Parts: sequence; structure tokens; C-alpha cells
Amino acid sequence: MAFELPELPYAYDALGDFMSAETLEFHHDKHHMAYVTNGNNLLKDSGLEGKSLEDVIKESFGKNAGLFNNAAQHYNHVHFWKWMKPVAKEGGIPGALAAKIEEDLGGMDKFRADFINAGVTQFGSGWAWLALVDGKLAVTKTPNGENPLVHGGAPLLGCDVWEHSYYIDYRNARPKYLEAWFDNLVNWEYVAELLEAAS
Repeated sequence: MAFELPELPYAYDALGDFMSAETLEFHHDKHHMAYVTNGNNLLKDSGLEGKSLEDVIKESFGKNAGLFNNAAQHYNHVHFWKWMKPVAKEGGIPGALAAKIEEDLGGMDKFRADFINAGVTQFGSGWAWLALVDGKLAVTKTPNGENPLVHGGAPLLGCDVWEHSYYIDYRNARPKYLEAWFDNLVNWEYVAELLEAAS
């Protein structure tokens, strides 16, 4: 199964001041495209052709670093674009997701603080995550392109803390980026869909 660059689900300028059109053009058109191109080249003769993206990630982890890094980053970004919604689009947290956050993570305020802290304290490039692990929600962080799939979890929400995700708009202020992203851009309906599918 060849990797393909998905179109953004909104216009380049749809995320307003929180993530600029310039950032999205570089991030989607250049960085994500590079993962797709490199991933497809590395997939050839890997023995994993024809497998699902999730299986390529799991089976290359710890065995084929080049393929893993590009496949995992492709997966992460396919979802990253969907984990954000246009600024003008309203939408609170669906009830079942809100109840699960309350039950497993001690409420929305604690979840927000823990998620932002995971992103701030991820040394170097990586991701902050909300994942479903053994039926319970967990906040985690991973280096580089790693994601919860290779640690027994189902990714429900991920924030990219590679510098290319925020440097144009926030320079080195990663905490400010994470706060703006969490408070203004998260598409909670998509998070709820992934939770339902993983439960």
C-alpha cells in the first residue's frame, strides 16, 4: 500500500493566528510530503509492501529505522491535520469523551495541564499524546516519530512538537504554542470518533 499525501481538510488560512498559512504550507506540502516520498522509497523491497500503515509501523519498529520513522510520521500527520479544526468552527467536547476524561484523567483542567506538560517536557523533537491503553485514557509523550501504536496504545490526540510545527508562528515558545493549540484548534469530535473506534 503506497503512502499518499492527503489534502488538508481546510484552507491553509483556516487556523487563523494560531497556526499560519505559511506554517501549514511548509508543514504539509514540504515536511509531510517528504515522509510520504521517503516512506514509499523505503517500503520497496522491505517485505512489508501491501500491509496496512499501522502494521508497517509496528513491524518496522526497532528493525528498520528509516522506514519506521517515515511511516510513523506519515501516520501521525495524516491524523494531525484532522485533529485540528478551522477556527470559526464551534464544537465542545462530546459527552462520552468528556466523561471518560473525567473518570480516567481527573477532569479537563488536569488533562489540559498534563497534556501541555508532556509536550513542553519532550526533549527535542516528538509528540504529546492522549492514548487509550488497556481501556483507559493516558497522557504520554514520544520522541521523534514514535507514537502509542508501538507501545500498546491507540492514539486519540497528538500534538506535533517538532520545531517545524510552531517555529514560524511562535519561535522558541513551545509552551505558548501548546496552549494555543489545545485551547483553540483541537477537533474534539474527531478525538471522540477515534475513542469510539478504539473502545
